[in-house]
Amino acid sequence: MLDQRDRELISSTLIHRLEPLSLRARVVVEGFLTGLHRSPYHGFSVEFAEHRMYQPGDPLKHVDWKVFGRTDRFYIKQYQEETNLRAVILLDLSASMDFASGSEISKAHYGQSLAAAFVYLLLGQRDAVGLGLFDEKLREFYPPRSAVTWRNVLWSAMERNRVEGRTKIGDVLHQMAEQIGRRGLVILISDLLDDPEVILSGLHHFRHNGNEVLVFQILDPRELDFGFDRESRFEALETKEYIIASPWQIRDAYQEEMNQFLETIHSGCALHRISHYLMTTDRSLEEALIALLIMRQSRM
Repeated sequence: MLDQRDRELISSTLIHRLEPLSLRARVVVEGFLTGLHRSPYHGFSVEFAEHRMYQPGDPLKHVDWKVFGRTDRFYIKQYQEETNLRAVILLDLSASMDFASGSEISKAHYGQSLAAAFVYLLLGQRDAVGLGLFDEKLREFYPPRSAVTWRNVLWSAMERNRVEGRTKIGDVLHQMAEQIGRRGLVILISDLLDDPEVILSGLHHFRHNGNEVLVFQILDPRELDFGFDRESRFEALETKEYIIASPWQIRDAYQEEMNQFLETIHSGCALHRISHYLMTTDRSLEEALIALLIMRQSRM
C-alpha cells in the first residue's frame, strides 16, 4: 500500500529515473490504482484451452495438480481469454523524441514510461495489447496478446530500441491501419513533429476501419514556451541542421507557428472524433492513465 509520500514521488519526474522499465511501470500503475481505491480486475471470462509445460513466473494457481500427480511434472492450464479490448500502442522513437531541456527527461523517456504503464494497466485488466515501434518506418510490431507474461516481451522491446532516425509518421500510420485492420483501440505516443495533414490522414485511416484512437502528443515544456534566456545553437536532431539565434528575437514568431501547428492537430483530431492529449514531460503520467481508463470504460 502506497502512502501520500509515495504518491508524491510517483507524481514527480523522479519516477522516470527508476530502472528497469518493469519497475517504473509497476510503481506508476499500482500507485495510480491505489489512488482510485478500486481494483482493475473485472468484467472478463476465460475458457479452458489446453495444457503446456510450467515456466518460471507462471502463476501457481494455474498448475494442474491432477496432471502433476500422474506425471510428476508441472503443467499449466492454458486459457483462451475473452478480452474486453484489443489495443495497439504505437511508440515514436525517431531522433526528435530525444530532446530534453535542461535536466528534464527526454520526450522518448517520458513516452517509454507512458507506454510501459499502459502495457501494465491493460494486461492487468485482461485486455490484449500489441506494440509498434517506429521512426520513419515500422521497426518492430508485436500483435495484441492478453497473457500477463506478454508484458515482459513488450517492455524488453522498448528497452533495447534506440532513439534514432527521421520521422514519417503518416506512412507508418497507414501501414499499421492496414495491418491491424479489425476494430480496437490504437494509442499513438509521439511528439507529432511532422506534416500535420499527413498525420491526420493516417489517423483517419484507423477511424475509417472502426478503431478508437487516443493520441498522446509529448512535448518538452520549452518547445511550447521557447523559454530560453540566452543566445543559443538550435539544432534539428534528425537532420543536424542548426541556427544560432537570440531567443527573444524569434520567440513570438516561434510561438505563433507552434500554436498554429497544435491547433491544426487538435481540431483535425476533433473532426475525426479522435481523442488528442497534449502532455509535457513535466506532467504526471496519471493524467494519461485517467484518459485511457475513461476510453476503456466507454467501450465496455
